[in-house]
Amino acid sequence: MKIAVAVDSLKGSLNSMQAGNAVLDGILKVYPEAEVWVRPLADGGEGTVEALVCGMGGRMENITVTGPLGQPVECGYGIIEESGAAVIEMSGAAGITLVPEPERNPLYTTTYGVGEVIRDAVSKGCRRFIVGIGGSATNDGGIGMLQALGYGCLNGRGEQVPSGAKGLSELESITETQVMPELKECEFHIACDVTNPLCGDNGCSAVFGPQKGADPSMIKDMDQWLGHYAQLAGEVFSKAKPMQPGTGAAGGMGFAFLTFTNAVLEPGINIVLKETGLEQYVQRADLVITGEGRLDGQTAMGKAPSGVAEMAKRYGRPVIAFAGCVAKDAGACNRHGIDAFFPILREVSSMEEAMEPENAKKNMAAAVEQVMRLWRCLEDHERK
Repeated sequence: MKIAVAVDSLKGSLNSMQAGNAVLDGILKVYPEAEVWVRPLADGGEGTVEALVCGMGGRMENITVTGPLGQPVECGYGIIEESGAAVIEMSGAAGITLVPEPERNPLYTTTYGVGEVIRDAVSKGCRRFIVGIGGSATNDGGIGMLQALGYGCLNGRGEQVPSGAKGLSELESITETQVMPELKECEFHIACDVTNPLCGDNGCSAVFGPQKGADPSMIKDMDQWLGHYAQLAGEVFSKAKPMQPGTGAAGGMGFAFLTFTNAVLEPGINIVLKETGLEQYVQRADLVITGEGRLDGQTAMGKAPSGVAEMAKRYGRPVIAFAGCVAKDAGACNRHGIDAFFPILREVSSMEEAMEPENAKKNMAAAVEQVMRLWRCLEDHERK
């Protein structure tokens, strides 16, 4: 029996590898002779750094960078030495959770710290970057990051414009004479699951600005400023295409990466599956097991377990999913490659009790054990 296991984190309880190893425990109680491959899983958002670092023998780096409000924050990122890759979550340096709700104002929040993380990774030998850009507090078009990398985002006096979207209102020219030379050697794989353009009714200001603290007047101004920024960028950089899907991701970070670096935007799950090499294990497996904290209709819309299921179905492999809880609309998962799914809770408990890591491990292992007992029973029946 060969089984490929790739389970997303049960947020607040188990990380991806802990959840996967709990699945392994349940399998081995029924199939002690099984060959089981536990691989990390994430969708490019929160938990991606931890999943890839833990699952691929990487290491964490913790540095102090400029936070979204201009104050120092501690930011962790991962380095996978085998591939020379850095794994970065933008939210660690410019995330909305770093800004108290009363202080959320995209006119002043900056992406400068993201550029500082990239600089640090470059100084440590990284030339390949996996960057998740979800959960940002910013709408500065990525100019803060560009400034940290050495780009000149200049006003009419030839000075760097101030931080935040407000700085875009003063932008008169963009220069690259001081850009760190190593940037030309770098490739960026940007985990991006939105298709919004930079500007317009579906642009980043209109769609995502309100959740970052923007009012209607600010949204109108920021959209105009971003349009001017894109025009200036287009005069110097041929890759500036503000209507390209995804350029509006993370307040324009998608545009900045595509225009000023060697970058591609990809669905987060695709990047993770590629980096972890899951396909080679799925091809050899008799069964694929996946899961996440909450299985629902959204799972079928491109979240990590559905990405695993889609891959498994290309090879005709059966897929079973386990989850901390299962919503009423989770049946959609059955139409997207997950053959059967199971909640792991075994008795009535509080949310706190269910999420306690030791309880979650025991519940996961026990649920998997019972499903595998059924699997073995059916196998034995077929052999008779």
